[in-house]
Amino acid sequence: YGPHPHLHSENADGDLEKQLSETSPFAFGLYISYFYLNPYYPPSIKSIRNTKLTHKQTLEILRIICVGAVDIATAAKETENVLKKPMFTAAKFGIYEIVMEIIISYFPWSLSFSNEDGDDIFHAAVKHRQENVFNIIFNMPKAQTFFVADIDVKGVNILHSAARSVPSSEVSGAALQMQRELQWFKLNDKDKTPRELFTEEHKGLVKEGEKWMKDTAQSCSLVATLVITIAFAAAITVPGDSDSRGMPNYLHEPSFTIFGISNALALFSSVVSVLMFLGILTSRFSEEDFLVSLPRKLIIGLITLFFSIASLM
Repeated sequence: YGPHPHLHSENADGDLEKQLSETSPFAFGLYISYFYLNPYYPPSIKSIRNTKLTHKQTLEILRIICVGAVDIATAAKETENVLKKPMFTAAKFGIYEIVMEIIISYFPWSLSFSNEDGDDIFHAAVKHRQENVFNIIFNMPKAQTFFVADIDVKGVNILHSAARSVPSSEVSGAALQMQRELQWFKLNDKDKTPRELFTEEHKGLVKEGEKWMKDTAQSCSLVATLVITIAFAAAITVPGDSDSRGMPNYLHEPSFTIFGISNALALFSSVVSVLMFLGILTSRFSEEDFLVSLPRKLIIGLITLFFSIASLM
């Protein structure tokens, strides 16, 4: 351990969750690799090199721990005491490499581990919305049959875990967060009780999503209306005046053709944008609308609005 004896002290395990919560998955162990960076590298190259080195060192440390657990553990309980906290902490923060190394490479029976809340690794992945960890476990042989019928100590199944509201910082806006929550719950929509739980847990988020959607739609529809006004005025006001026959003087000029096409595209796309935002404002804002309908209208409206502004330029 060289000049860093604190890395293997008993208190190091207690800081693991705090370190993971403050760093990204690949930045775990940042301080270890700091002393090996070349001081003459540019900052951006240092960051990339540090990330790659940290990722490699983290997995190597994990493999050493797993091999050591295999060598020294005389009972399954001892192995569980060594690996349970790192595995559940990794599942909580989405560090799927650690979960994959422990479960697939060394201890497949660690799927039966439970944390202090009584959750197994599958429940923990669903509860914290970590799809990478979820996919690794779900694609294991026979894991689907085992976990679909699995109920924890509180009588909670996978549907209940998916139905619970979880704060998320990965997506901006309550409406898009509501879409992400529905995508998790939509995997299983058979049982009435989890559905009722989902509705109860997400009442506040539905209201926040409705307000966010309406504010966004109102602001963007105002901009789209201004684009329509400008494009329509440009269409009826021909640049360069007209000749005695009423034909534009620049009718056969390439620049006039480009102007006409761009103005028509701006007018058409801005009208589509306004229609999309009006569709949002007149929506029922039910839970199911947040899954496909509202996000689709919002994306189409924003894309056409951007295209109309770009066409005017």
